[in-house]
Amino acid sequence: MTSPTSRRTLLGALLAGGALAAAPSLPRSAHRPAPHHPHHPPHPAHPATRATRTLYLGTYTSTSPGGTGVGVAAYDPETAGITARTVVTGVENPSYLALHPTGGTLYAVDEQQNGGVTAIALADDFRVLGTRSTGGAGPCHLSVHPGGRWLLSANYTSGSVAVHPLADDGSVGERTDLVAHSSPAPGPGQDGPHAHQIITAPDGDHILAVDLGNDTVYTYRLDETDGTLEQTSYAALRPGAGPRHLTFHPDGRHAYLACELDNTAVVCGYDPATGVLTPGDPQSTGTGSGTSYPAQFLVTGDGRFAYLANRGHNSITRYAIEDGGAALSLLDTVPVGGDFPRHTALSPDGTLLFAANQKSGTVTAFRVDAASGSLTSVGTPYAAPAAVCVLPV
Repeated sequence: MTSPTSRRTLLGALLAGGALAAAPSLPRSAHRPAPHHPHHPPHPAHPATRATRTLYLGTYTSTSPGGTGVGVAAYDPETAGITARTVVTGVENPSYLALHPTGGTLYAVDEQQNGGVTAIALADDFRVLGTRSTGGAGPCHLSVHPGGRWLLSANYTSGSVAVHPLADDGSVGERTDLVAHSSPAPGPGQDGPHAHQIITAPDGDHILAVDLGNDTVYTYRLDETDGTLEQTSYAALRPGAGPRHLTFHPDGRHAYLACELDNTAVVCGYDPATGVLTPGDPQSTGTGSGTSYPAQFLVTGDGRFAYLANRGHNSITRYAIEDGGAALSLLDTVPVGGDFPRHTALSPDGTLLFAANQKSGTVTAFRVDAASGSLTSVGTPYAAPAAVCVLPV
């Protein structure tokens, strides 16, 4: 990658300094701040008495300043105010998080040379259930198969994807497959494949893996008995595009691809029957000339609007989705209120958008207008050193 703030640069610096150690495999504990005991109970009208929801935060623990583990905070659905709750410590560089479909277990990548995936039991006082090796270096993304029995992860540095079984208690079993992206050849300026994302398509029958180094999106079928992947097709982007993250439209027949290196957005057609992805022409991110390192798309639940986080431009691009999902119409860009928005996420009801801003170490929030899709900054930036993933539930 060409950016001085890229993952490759970060990992190289950490490895050179010896900061990245092997992923531990024993359970680890959660650290909590001392409880607060007020002299008087809060007044019933006080905002703190309103029901809050939980916000999980992924961080880098090996940078300075950095986080200390997986952050657990609470947010007010009305004001978007965020307050700290605790930190699950001992998880090294938990840079991406995913929730089990049952809501009972949280999974984190351990983004380091000896990559791992870690399971955290949420109902059991945030007890860490253990870590398993991904068989590769620098895992940066993971997702849970909709059936809840398989965990999928992408090893960025080594350009491979892994599969792990999940037990009834949410814990991760020994890896059942590891697939390296050996072809096509790497794109211009790339030293090899760099798997950046792995997700299940809405049809549930196909797994898609986005590889930034090979300018390729691979389609697999998952054998749900053996936990193995079989490649069925691949989609090639133009050389040097640097595809990073793919997000599906609710119709399951279109998807939107953020291309990190050539600063473009690509609308893709998708065939649920075959798993074949067909990229369209690259289009503008609305951030002007130069590379703005777009991170990832969000799509509203009604399929009418899409949002693209731009790390270099420190903005969020708003698009109207047209032609039944087949087209994006650029509307505007909105300042994100922080530096380097690495990851964004919508609240479950779609009324709030949160941004994890890596360089400023903050989480910012926006109110989403259901009719126009416009974003309005709300709340106060929440301090979260090296925040790189935000997961509201």
